[in-house]
Formats: sequence, C-alpha cells, structure tokens
Amino acid sequence: MSLRVPRRAAALAVAAALVPQLAASRTADAQEGRYPTAPPPPGPIKPAPFPPFQETVLPSGVRMVLVESRKQPVLSLSLSFPAGDVYDPAGKEGLAGMAAGLLTKGAGSRSADEIAATIEGVGGTIGANSGPDFLTLRADVLSANAPLAFELLADAAIRPTFPEKEVALLQTQTLSALQLELSQPASLGQRFFARELYGQNAYARRATAASVKSITRDDIVKFHAARLRPGGALLVVAGDISLDDATRLANEAFKGWSGSAPAPLAAVAPPARKATEIVLVHRPGSVQSNILVGNTTYGPADQRYYAANVANKVLGGGADARLFEILREQKGWTYGAYSSLNRPKGVGYFQATAEVRTEVTDSALVELLKQLRRLGTEAVPARELTQAKNALVGQFPLTVETAEQIAAQVTRVKLLGLPADYLRTYRTRLAAVTPADLSATARTMVRPSQALIVVVGDATKVYDRLKAIAPVRIVNAEGNPVAPADLTARATALELDLSKLVARQDSFAVTMQGKPVGYMRTAVEKTPAGFRVTEATQIMAAIQQQSELTMSPTGEMLAVKQSGKVQGQDTKVDVTYAGGRAKGSAQTPTREGIKSVTVDAAVPAGSIDDNAIQALVPALRWGPSAKFTMSVFSPSKNAARPMTLAAAGTEKVTVPAGTFDVYRAELTGGDQPMTLYVTTAAPHRVVKMAIVGTPLEIVLAK
Repeated sequence: MSLRVPRRAAALAVAAALVPQLAASRTADAQEGRYPTAPPPPGPIKPAPFPPFQETVLPSGVRMVLVESRKQPVLSLSLSFPAGDVYDPAGKEGLAGMAAGLLTKGAGSRSADEIAATIEGVGGTIGANSGPDFLTLRADVLSANAPLAFELLADAAIRPTFPEKEVALLQTQTLSALQLELSQPASLGQRFFARELYGQNAYARRATAASVKSITRDDIVKFHAARLRPGGALLVVAGDISLDDATRLANEAFKGWSGSAPAPLAAVAPPARKATEIVLVHRPGSVQSNILVGNTTYGPADQRYYAANVANKVLGGGADARLFEILREQKGWTYGAYSSLNRPKGVGYFQATAEVRTEVTDSALVELLKQLRRLGTEAVPARELTQAKNALVGQFPLTVETAEQIAAQVTRVKLLGLPADYLRTYRTRLAAVTPADLSATARTMVRPSQALIVVVGDATKVYDRLKAIAPVRIVNAEGNPVAPADLTARATALELDLSKLVARQDSFAVTMQGKPVGYMRTAVEKTPAGFRVTEATQIMAAIQQQSELTMSPTGEMLAVKQSGKVQGQDTKVDVTYAGGRAKGSAQTPTREGIKSVTVDAAVPAGSIDDNAIQALVPALRWGPSAKFTMSVFSPSKNAARPMTLAAAGTEKVTVPAGTFDVYRAELTGGDQPMTLYVTTAAPHRVVKMAIVGTPLEIVLAK
C-alpha cells in the first residue's frame, strides 16, 4: 500500500528542496556581476507635469486663470479679493472675518438655508474665509453643475444680503470662539508674538471682544462695498472645463458688476530687532510654559524661500526633525517641538515652538536657541539634508492631486506674485539646495541673537531663571505690564462696606450654549460669629459640590469646608485661618486625577479665600472704573496669589431673573479668567458669570 501525498504538499516539498540551490545560484550570479547587489540611484528630479495656465481679463475687470484638467468630472472655483484681516479698520478688528462668514448666509434671492440646500443637493460645497491679506470664496462641484457654481459664487460676491439675524448669530459665535482662543496658552502666545514682532504693521492686529462687539451690519455692508470689487479680484478655475465655457459662464454670472480695484494698504515696516528679548506672559497656575522664538523673514517672492523651506524641515518640520528629536525624544521635556515659516503678501516670519513643563522652561529655551544657532553655523550633514529635501519633494505631488488643491495652489501663486513656473519647478529648486545655501539662508532667517522670544507661563516660577538668558518684560494676559514685585501676593486689604453684606439667597442656572445643565444655589447669612456663606452646585452628573465659608464680623477669613464629587471621585477642603496662617487639607481634581494637598502656609494680612470672591461683591465700592486687587488664598495650591477684579464696561444683560444694567467685570490671576456681570445699582449682585474659554455660563434664575 503506497502513501499518497497531496499534490500541493508535494510541490511545496520540491520547492523547499530547491531553495538552497536557488540561493546559491543567485549568490554566484551576484558575485559574477550578473545581478545588481544594491538598488540603482534615483534619477534626476524633473519639473512637475503641471497643466499650463490660461489667463484672461473679463469685461467686469476680474482676472481669470484656468487650469484645465479632464482627468475627473469635477470643478473648483476660487474667487479672491484684497480684503483680508489687514484691512480691518482700527477698532473693528474681526470685520473681514465676519464679512467672509456672512457671504453665503443669504445672497441673491436665496436665504442661508436655501444656499446650503442648493449646493448640497448637487453634492457640492461653497464657503468663504479671510486670511491676513485676502478674502476668498470657494465653490466645488461636479463639472455638470458648473453653471450653478458660477451663479452661487457671483451671488455671494456681488449680492450678499447680510440678514440681521445672521449677523447677530455670527457675532455671538465669533465672541465664543474668541473666548476659547484667549483661554488657550498657545493661542495667547501667537497673539503676543504677532504684536511684538510686527509692531505698527497691520499683521500685528487681532480681534478682541470689544472690537467684535462694535461691528454692526452697516460696517459689514460698507466693507463689502469698498473691498469686494471686480477690479483687483482673482478668479481661479480648475478642473473639467474649457476656457471658452469658463469665460462664458463667468461673464453671465458677473454681468453688470463693476468697480475699480480698492486702494492698497500703506506699507509699514516691522520694527528692527537689535537684541534678543523675552516677553513673559504671566498666566498664574500654569503647569507648562509655551515657548515661541522667531523673527521676520522675507517678501513672498524671495528666492531664499527654497533653502528656507529645507532649513525649516531640518530644524522643526516634523517628528523626524532636530527639535522634536532633541527636546522630546532625548530630553523628555515636551510632547512636541516644531518650527514653521509664514509667507504672507508682505514680510513673513519664522517661528520655533515648544510646550514644556514649567520646571524645565529655561533649560528647554537654552537648548532651542542652541539648535537655532547650530543651523546657521554648522553645515548640515549630507544624509540629513538629503532626507529633508526628499521629504519635501515627495510631499509636493500630494498637494496638487485634486481640482480643489490645484485651485488653491494656483490662487496662492498668483496672489503672492510668484513666478509663472513656480509650481512646475518647485521640486527641482528644492532638490538643488546645497549645504552652503541652507546655512547662509538660516543665518538670515533665524537670527537667534536678535530673536523675539515669547513665553506664556507662570511668571512666579520662571521669571528668575529666564532673566539669566535674556532681558525679560512681564505682561499679563491683557497685555498690561507686570512688575516683578507684583508677582508675589502682598497684604492688600479690600475696602469693604460690610453693611451691604446682607442676608440673601440666590438661585443660578448653569447653562451650556444656552441649555440648562445644572444649578448653583448660594446663601449669605449673619451669625453671632460674623457671616456664613454656603453654596451648592451640580453640573450634570459630573460635578456635585457643597461648601461653607465663615468670616468674622470684620470680614476676616475663619474657615472653609467643602465636599463633593468630580467624575465620581471624592473632593474635600477643610481649612482654618488663624494667626496669619492657613492650615488643613484639600483633595482637589486635576488632569491627572484627585490631588491631596496638606495645607500649611503663611497668609498675607487681608487675604481672602478663593470661595469668598463672589460673596463679597456686594460689599465692594463699585463704579465704571472700579478695580480691586486682592490677595487670594487657594487651598488647592497651598498658596496666596494676587487676583484682580476690574470693571471693563457697562452693558445690559438678560437672564432668567430679568434684564439688568451691569458692570462687566474681568476676574484675572486665577487658573482661568472669568467675567462677572454685576448690577450697577445697589445692592450690587452677580447676575451672570462666564468662564473664559468654555461654553459654560452661570445665570441668575431668581
């Protein structure tokens, strides 16, 4: 009886037996030169096969550029105007952004909903945004819907209706986004960096709550009429369409539109920096420092941008670059460190950034500056240079794959005044950068001995160490100067009129984007020992908290007790004040979980507990320019720190309890800025509280 082996198994067995022979044969062939032992070298980089531009000027005055591509039945339109953020009038910063946001919220005969339904009904998109220099409208559709795309784009550019309700809604959304931005240290750092780097140049300016609130529908209508004109406008069409068809559709859509190019912006040179300076933005309680280092660079058409891009890639252009590798991988000081180039219509800038733990702020800054100097003084090794160039050269085709990407790239080239062959020759020019080119450009781009350094962090912890690196100027989050002596809490007794601290009960609703998510109930009562303040708060199921604060008849802190749960974890504060000290314990929530603190610290005379601020508001002497600087003890930090409550204006607010004339008071110096709305009429009551950077508001219900 014979044993039958399946044919597949037999074949595998034969192949296995032949492997050693085949390997030996290949080795012999390689040794005799019949097969290569290494991959062939890469061929020379060739210019990108980019479709040619076809250009014309329409009767309306619009300059049109067509990049025809029949690969896919899609079409992308981009219509740009010299109407970016730099054209915002003084005191109306944010106007260009709001104008852009409203162009598609009602135009021609269509409402915002009808525009959205029309474009979505054909699977397309339409929108607008403002950048530093230009405002751009974009539409993307299947090429069969080209007439609709031109029609909608023209309506948005020429015939926006700017409905009052859309203006009010966008203004509210813009203020909310601005609040969030100002609460983020990275965004705060960018604001100060732009302001310090550009000085009186328009690139320095940013929207504020006051500037956004001042913008009216009439301002938007006037801005649109002055800046969105066919003269000076650029229309880029990319995709499946001929020049004749694009011209015909554009002329039909823009028929009757007229207007010469608006006046250009007067050029203001950024300040010339002669030495390194550190601007330290004091953010009390920060557990990390955001470091920004940089300088101005060149105009957009400067030929050094090719070498500058490679230098930036070597230094901080990704997770394989020097800053990331050294500051994160080797030192463990940060989650990431990067660099970037900004290339606007005017003078651009270079910037290197890192977010580091507070205790290594100075060490990280010293190392970052070292790497900046190294880039201009040491030739980049050939292997590192080749890797950087190959990465940039390889990434470029991915940025011009779709009609939308092509339209965006061509728009950028034309608006910045770059050479006509820029996109076609971009890769070859990158590949030609030499080590000498890189070093020479880095010396003009980086200039660490004249760099602007912005650090956002807790100045009480980093100031002394930073001043050993370079001169330091301290400011608060609002940009006001802070003296080093003011960083330490001092005995600042509030002038209190305790006769105004009367027994009362208030009930607040906690809302998120206008919807109730919880409550807060407060009560003040007089006792034989002085005053007793209680508070009960619940926010959804995540936070429950009860607190009791006692004060003497003269307003001195006696004790605070607090208990509750945060995300199911117990929190507790039990602290007494006596003899100039605070003693007790605290269990408070942090990002890492509940933190236990033994409280035992000297408390400057006149200090108040952080739970007492709201309760003492009625006893303060309010007025349009009222400002109260107080020493506030936080049990969770076992330390006192200066906090400021200042009236920043008057307004009318409506809450469930009614409509009130109020002082808008900004509370700064704590972990997170807050805005308190305090009635202008006595007895002064808090009717609304907003935590900056969050959608939460606490509003008086009764």
